Order: sequence, then structure tokens, then C-alpha cells
Amino acid sequence: MKMMLVWMRTVAWDWSLEGLSSFHSLEELILDNNLLGDDLVLPGLPRLHTLTLNKNQITDLECLLDHLAEVTPALEYLSLLGNVACPNELVSLEKDEEDYKRYRCFVLHKLPNLKFLDAQKVTKQEREEALVRGAFMKVVKPKVSSEEVAASLEHHYTPLPSASRELTSHRGVLGKCRYVYYGKNSEGNRFIRDDQL
Repeated sequence: MKMMLVWMRTVAWDWSLEGLSSFHSLEELILDNNLLGDDLVLPGLPRLHTLTLNKNQITDLECLLDHLAEVTPALEYLSLLGNVACPNELVSLEKDEEDYKRYRCFVLHKLPNLKFLDAQKVTKQEREEALVRGAFMKVVKPKVSSEEVAASLEHHYTPLPSASRELTSHRGVLGKCRYVYYGKNSEGNRFIRDDQL
């Protein structure tokens, strides 16, 4: 008997995942678009093989993967699209295909039983690379202190020279131009006859 649970967001936003502990035979769980963050705690779900956490607010990938390895040993299908923890061009313009490949390698290192990750089948080559280099694919972000954040907020970058920051100290010139452009001699109009206009 196949059991599936689709968890829906409530209007009051005061829900939790505590009720899942009653579903020991749960095999599929969809938690898409529920504003779940790094504090996500799932109960032990030994039969869960499909988990989707798309479009949430998960940023700490390693913490999530360690938790999933502990509470969902049978997991084979995982999707994290739309989270900061899943680096791709759809979420952030700074990310590229190489970032996504490193992410896949690290996830497969932590969860070697996965067959599908983010709606893509896991290849034999990806598995082999995860065994060899997966531990080194973790993306490490430098720790930023609150003092550094405050200092960066105080200093605003401007591409203009410091002398031209004041509104009254500019060197711009405003004037009239005597030339009027009619477009007769432009390259774009060279092959267009008057009857085609």
C-alpha cells in the first residue's frame, strides 16, 4: 500500500511538522512552497523515498543533508529547486552551471542512495565523481561579523569621482545642437525605396 502526504500551508502560518511522526509508513512527502528554513526538523521516516522541498528558504545545505541522512535512510528522490541552498541560474544570476555541478556532487556524497536529484536522474559518472571528490565540493561562505555588515552599510559605493558627488559641483554642459538628423543618409535607409515607407 503506497502512502503519500501533501502538506499544505495554512492561512495562519502557525503549523509545524510534528504530526508527521504518526506516519511511519510514509513514502512520499511534498513540502513545496512552505517557507521552510534551516530550522527544518523531520521525524524519523524510515520508508520515505520521495521528498520535495522546492521553493522554500533553505540556505544551509550541509545541515539539511546530514539531517536527511539520519531521518530518511530510504530516500531516493530529492528536489531542492528554488532554495538558496540549490545554486542555479533560476534562483541567482551569480550562479552558473559549474556551481550546480558542485552542488550535485556534494549532495550525492552526503546521500549516495539518491536516484533522482532535482528532477534529473543521477548518472553513473556523477556517482563516481561524488565518491572521489564529493567531500571537497562543499561551498564554504566566509563568516561575516555584525561590525563588518554595519561598516559596509555605512560606506556606499559610487562609480562617480568624489568631486562630482555634490549636486552643485558638476562640470556638465547644457546647450543646443544646430544639426538636425533626417535619416536620409543612414545605412538603415540605404536599401529602402520611398514607395516602401
